[in-house]
Amino acid sequence: MKRLLFFFILINWLQVISQNGSYGYELQAGYFYGNFIPHDKNIKHLIVGHPRGILLKYNKKAFGAHYWEEAYNYPDWGVSFLYQDNQNKVLGNNVALLGHINLYFLNRKIKATIAQGIAYNTNPFNIDTNIKNVAFGSKLLATTQVSIAYQREVIFKNLGFNVGLLFTHFSNGGVKAPNTGINTIALNLGLTYVNLSPAINYVSDNKLPEFSTKIKYNLSVSGGVNSSDYLNLGQQPFWVFRSSLTKRVNYKSSVLLGTELFLSKFLKKEIQYLAAAFPNKGIKGNEDYKRVGVFVGHTLHIHKFGVLTHLGFYMYYPYQYESRWYQRIGLEYKFSEKIIGIVSLKTHLANAEAIEWGIGYTFN
Repeated sequence: MKRLLFFFILINWLQVISQNGSYGYELQAGYFYGNFIPHDKNIKHLIVGHPRGILLKYNKKAFGAHYWEEAYNYPDWGVSFLYQDNQNKVLGNNVALLGHINLYFLNRKIKATIAQGIAYNTNPFNIDTNIKNVAFGSKLLATTQVSIAYQREVIFKNLGFNVGLLFTHFSNGGVKAPNTGINTIALNLGLTYVNLSPAINYVSDNKLPEFSTKIKYNLSVSGGVNSSDYLNLGQQPFWVFRSSLTKRVNYKSSVLLGTELFLSKFLKKEIQYLAAAFPNKGIKGNEDYKRVGVFVGHTLHIHKFGVLTHLGFYMYYPYQYESRWYQRIGLEYKFSEKIIGIVSLKTHLANAEAIEWGIGYTFN
C-alpha cells in the first residue's frame, strides 16, 4: 500500500510539473495533542499520558489536468512527516512517513485527508528488556491516518491556518507478535504557506473517460507472512484465493460480491500449540485451519487507483479465531484493463490479522 501511494504521488507530480499554466504547492506545519483509544484491554496499562507531536506536510495542487481531478473537486496529494511522543517509555515514540490525498468540501474550507505510510518505533517489544510493550512487536510499523480540518489558505499574504481532528493507527499488521497496535485521536492546529501561479485556471471541460458498467468476473491471489498472538510460534506464510463479481455503477464507484479461501499456516501452528500446552481448552490439535468466507465490497476509483473496502463472513470456520466477521481496507492499482495489483489490510474490527499483497485478473 505504501509503495503504491508513493508511486502515485511521483507520477502525478511529474505530470503536473510538465504542464504549462496553473501550478502550486502548499507547506503545512502543525502541532497535535490528544488521547489514546483503549480498543484492547491488554493495552490499558500503557495509557498513562496524552500523545502529542508534530505533523509536517507537502501538498501538490491539482487544477484539472485529468478528468479525475475535476471529478474530485481538484484535490491535493503529497507526503507527510509525523513525530508522535507516546508519553510512555515502554511504548517508545513513533516516527512516520506517509503519502496522502486531500479532498475539499464547502467551498474548499473543509479538507479531509487520507494517508498511509510506514513508521518506526523506538522501543518495541523485547522478551528480555521490554516485555510490557504488547502494542508493537517490531520496529517497523504500518500507519494509517484520517483527518478532517477547517482551513483558510490565505489570511495574510501567503500564510493561512487550519484546525481539525486527526485519527492515527499504528501496528505491524500481524506480521510479528505481539501486535495490539495503538489508535489515537488528537486536535491539530497548524500554519500553512501557499505558493500559486499568478493566474489560477481550474480546467472544467474534461471529457468523461469511457468505462463499462457490465458485470465482470475477477480472480485474485494474495499472500504474505504473519504470526499468532501467542509468542514464539514464529512467522508463517498465508495465501488467499478470491473470486468475485464486480459491477461499476458510475465513474467513481464499483460494487462487488465474492467468496475466498484462506490458507493461514499460523493458525495451524496455533492449534497444535494450544492442544499441547492447554488441554483444558478442548482443542484436539487436528482441527482444520482453513477458512472460507463470503464478502461484499466497494471500490472508490481515483484515476488508475482504487480504494477498496470489504465486509466478510466466514461460512466455513472450524477453528474459532477472533470473530466470524472480518473487514478489509486497501488499495489496488490498474496496470491494464485486466491486471491489477492489490495491497490490503485484513482485520477483525480493531485487531489486524494480515497485510495482503496480491495480483488480480479481470475477465471481460
